[in-house]
Amino acid sequence: MTKYYYIYILTNKHNRVLYIGVTNNLIKRVWEHKNKINNNSSFTRRYNIDKLVYYE
Repeated sequence: MTKYYYIYILTNKHNRVLYIGVTNNLIKRVWEHKNKINNNSSFTRRYNIDKLVYYE
């Protein structure tokens, strides 16, 4: 079974901070960021990072 992974870049609403992540379920991960669920990173919480700007 082949797994596919995504590299994604998120920012905050002012587009001043970038966050780069890797996941195998992009839709779920972006939803988690937007809803502040399973977000153990104090960096993303501190800067309110939840807007997807790029993925590959």
